[in-house]
Amino acid sequence: MRTYDFAPLYRSTVGFDRLFSMLDQAARVEPTTQWPPYDIEKVADDAYRITMAVAGFSQDEIELTQHDTTLLVTGQRKDKDGEREYLHRGIAARAFRQTFNLADHVKVTGASLENGLLAVELKREVPEALKPRRIAIGGTQAAVGQDNAPARIEDRAKAA
Repeated sequence: MRTYDFAPLYRSTVGFDRLFSMLDQAARVEPTTQWPPYDIEKVADDAYRITMAVAGFSQDEIELTQHDTTLLVTGQRKDKDGEREYLHRGIAARAFRQTFNLADHVKVTGASLENGLLAVELKREVPEALKPRRIAIGGTQAAVGQDNAPARIEDRAKAA
């Protein structure tokens, strides 16, 4: 297993400590312990989908919770094992807890469970106040809103 030293990056960057801690955490996680299996897809520029294989779980046995930039998916079977006598048990029915770290402004827009696959729809919605805005040089800029319009150059000869 490789270890990475992020100290040089800490010296030259500001505000990326969350990214470095996620990279550290990802390096420590054993790939064989990731259950249930899942896919992460980029559906559009600002839309994503997490698909988890949760065969045997019903909607009321799965819980999704988003807190700030963390999505927690948990599953707990309510099935009574004492009512059945298994000759062979190969379908995993164990409880699970899966955490996903989301980027800023990514929100869960919906979830569905179909054919044993849980699909969680996500969308990044950056507020207007945080989007890039154009700053006029030598002029006054309104404090509210954006100025993304092309700059206008007035012909002073016409004004005179």
